[in-house]
Amino acid sequence: MKIITITNENIEAEHVCCAISNNKDCQVIAKKSWIKDRFDEGLIFKKYDVRGKCFIEYIPAENAWCPINADGYMYIDCLWVSGQFKGKGYSNQLLDSCLNDSREKGKKGLVILSSAKKRPYLSDKKYLIHKGFIVCDSAKPDYELMYLPFDKSAEKPSFKEWVKEPHIEEKGLVLYYASQCPFTAKYVPLLVKCAQEKGINMKTIHFKTTEQAKNAPAPFTSFSLFYNGEFITHEIMSDKKFEKVISELL
Repeated sequence: MKIITITNENIEAEHVCCAISNNKDCQVIAKKSWIKDRFDEGLIFKKYDVRGKCFIEYIPAENAWCPINADGYMYIDCLWVSGQFKGKGYSNQLLDSCLNDSREKGKKGLVILSSAKKRPYLSDKKYLIHKGFIVCDSAKPDYELMYLPFDKSAEKPSFKEWVKEPHIEEKGLVLYYASQCPFTAKYVPLLVKCAQEKGINMKTIHFKTTEQAKNAPAPFTSFSLFYNGEFITHEIMSDKKFEKVISELL
């Protein structure tokens, strides 16, 4: 199998989403639109020639949809190889492709969001350590920023100070999200409907620009749920799971 780099010319014909569907699906439309808007910011999306989750997405850290200080680095949005493709070296090959590309572009190294404990939607810390990544900063509850410097004298990346203890002033349920993850196109409306049916007011804030995402109140900008100012979860969930979460909160 070969690695394909997604471009404006082939994006409509290629499968780029975690959710396998057709080009009329709301998740596919949202994700492809988001990618197209990021090409001019240096976004790279590489995938194996398969219809499934086997890809890497990265962008110069100055344009990352994550509140970090990492000028000169390349930020990996997502490296995902699903179970059916594991054990074939695809993760290593995709990461090596990103690494080589970043070296050629004169970057200081790679940076990625992970967590002290294994969490959904976040890169696996054990794998990253195995590949040489080092923890360079942390944020509550257990986010970790990891980096792989090409020059050990390079300045370490860090989180923006305000996200190290995620908090907002607004009361009630507040959800911040972005179309960077295609699942939000499907699940955010379901969660809003669920809240409405229970008579709960939930405010949603959709990040639509890089600048908005860089100033987010929590590290994971695809989905961050707050209640009465306190951070609750970054996990994009079904309406059934959401019901359990809000019943516990309220």
